[in-house]
Amino acid sequence: MNAIHAAIVSAVEVPYTRHPDDTATTEQLLTTAIARAVSQAGMTLADVDGLGVSSFTLKPDHAVDLALRSGLSLRWLMEDTNGGASGVNMLQHAVRAIEAGDADTIVQVAGDRMTASDFQSVVDDYNVITRDYVTPLGMGGPNAMFAMLTQRHMRQHSLDETAYGAVAVAQRRWATINPGAVYQSEMTMDDYLMSPIIASPLRRFDCVPPVTGSDAIVITRQENVRAGQSSVRVSAIGGSVNWDRHEGDGLRTGLAGIAPALWNRAGLNPSDVDVVSVYDDYPVMALIQLADMGFAPTGNVRDIADRLLSDHWPVNTSGGQLSAGQAGSAAGMHGLVEAVTQLLGDAGNRQVPDARTAVVSGYGMVTYRYGACANLAILERV
Repeated sequence: MNAIHAAIVSAVEVPYTRHPDDTATTEQLLTTAIARAVSQAGMTLADVDGLGVSSFTLKPDHAVDLALRSGLSLRWLMEDTNGGASGVNMLQHAVRAIEAGDADTIVQVAGDRMTASDFQSVVDDYNVITRDYVTPLGMGGPNAMFAMLTQRHMRQHSLDETAYGAVAVAQRRWATINPGAVYQSEMTMDDYLMSPIIASPLRRFDCVPPVTGSDAIVITRQENVRAGQSSVRVSAIGGSVNWDRHEGDGLRTGLAGIAPALWNRAGLNPSDVDVVSVYDDYPVMALIQLADMGFAPTGNVRDIADRLLSDHWPVNTSGGQLSAGQAGSAAGMHGLVEAVTQLLGDAGNRQVPDARTAVVSGYGMVTYRYGACANLAILERV
């Protein structure tokens, strides 16, 4: 029997907005993304026999309810609740399901209607730990926790605010040519440094803007790819759940433990990658993940910040969440959709020339202090 290989054949984003229509629902966002991704793939809903869903605000409905409302008849179904790690996590499951023959074509979708009140509800009731121990302290969300982490990171690596500003400023450059970003105006380092302090040392542009929107991709058997149709394969993928992170200082993610083996499996090095999508709920986390993935071979994190500003390095080419926005659970899909879009050659004015390889990281599920999940996918254009 020939080996079954999975291919990603489409990636779509339902436009993000800060001010959703009063009649818009999470269900509509997700079903719209599903329909658009399937259409872009040159398929119909009847071709889909697998569905992966991630959403904070779909409740009380679940993945099975969304399948019904989307008009899908399925052999494979999953629901992921792991926040910023959900996109790569669902992709790993979907690829394995197709390789095992459990499904032929899977749509992976994530998104939320995320108004200010929706965001506050998610923050306050994120999980039992947050609800019972963190929210009663009056923390009001993750800003304070990541402010303390940023302070520690600054001391550890002898950095100043401009290292974190480099992430925000560099990503804003990409956002100015992304019509889907909610922040598209140019931003200088002076603009960043003059923005208000939210939780020292975090400034306004260190914090992602909550938005409403959704993202989806279609993964199918390689044999289903039409002649002449571009596709993307997953060369290596893996994840790590690290409860022991809470015993440490939070300055490493699980990526540090899994990245070397994944690079080896893909037969690539960080220097071979054309496009990088790193989970960027805060600049400090972008810097930490880039270092953990091997983009700071000398161990000098400042080198990453300097490269972001000087090289027009293709990192978070959508503008990332810091400029494009964080659409709830779609945050875990945003970087994946951008990477696939780049590899398919569909990124318009922000297209990276001859992009053949990409790496995508996920990070999320803050418990007491730090994210507990981290994962990584290395992608190649077929």
